Amino acid sequence: MKHKTLILLSIGIIILVGMILFIGPGKIENALKIANLWYLTLALLIQFVIYGLWTQRWSINVKSVNIHIKKLHLFPMLMVGLAVNNLTPSARGGGEPIRGYILSKYSDTTFEKSFATVIADRGLDTFPFMVLATISIIFAVLYLNLPTSVIYILIIAVILLLVVFSIAVYMSFNLEFGKKVSLWIARLIKKFSKKERSKLEENAIKAVQGFQNSIKTMVKDRNVLMYGLPISFLIWILEILRVYIVFSAFGMDVSFIVIAEVFIISSMLGLIPLIPGGLGAVDGVMILLFSAAGVPPTISAAATIVERLISFWMTSIIGAVMLPYFGTSVVEKISKKYD
Repeated sequence: MKHKTLILLSIGIIILVGMILFIGPGKIENALKIANLWYLTLALLIQFVIYGLWTQRWSINVKSVNIHIKKLHLFPMLMVGLAVNNLTPSARGGGEPIRGYILSKYSDTTFEKSFATVIADRGLDTFPFMVLATISIIFAVLYLNLPTSVIYILIIAVILLLVVFSIAVYMSFNLEFGKKVSLWIARLIKKFSKKERSKLEENAIKAVQGFQNSIKTMVKDRNVLMYGLPISFLIWILEILRVYIVFSAFGMDVSFIVIAEVFIISSMLGLIPLIPGGLGAVDGVMILLFSAAGVPPTISAAATIVERLISFWMTSIIGAVMLPYFGTSVVEKISKKYD
């Protein structure tokens, strides 16, 4: 892990610790003691169901391009990718190339084809998120009494997400546009690389062509949209339900709508590529927004800590534990893919 990532990760932890110290560690500890363990166990089980649904959704994309691999093998690849997403400041996208590389390595297929399945998987996840984010901002404006500046930031964030998503979709189908973007990236890389420019451009064009062919194949498969999108919406609903159950474990009757608003808005902050996994920022915003919605700060902090232990830290630890199975040098191998 690079020094920059370690520094940013440390900053995130410091922010979180600062929030805990401000509220009072003793008060938070007392709140944790009253938590209903059965509810927390249910929240934990829901998280594992979400892992299963993530794997199932990805497997639909994988099958559509005739990559033959068992779901049991896809699961650890998914968890490694999620762990890298959480532990690198990359708008939760740092683990996607790693997922693509590991899949290509263990299924004996091209990186372009395997990476296309990962991008399609993210697309299926992003569409319902944008729908829910738009609805959440509307409700937040009406019911959460947020500062005008915060509302503007959230609106801009959704617009930027929509623009990036639209560009990615357009690039997936328009060969000329895809070539232009790839050549631009190749020229940018050339400034920091000793590789020949012609070689970089040639590899970039080949990569785009292979990527686009795979995306088009998946779009033609009705199962991708027919089953992938409903699974994506179900995943987001279960994520919100998990947070709702965690708060219920502390005896708080928080509206499901409020839970959804805070969770989606916090998730948007987690996409900002500054602090790994939004650590500290996401936690702090969740505590502040739940407190603004009428939840006592001690309960907000305790419930947020438990929720992040389940959704963030458990996922990161499982992925990190599985990484040695594939080899810790996967990141370096990706950079050498087109040497």
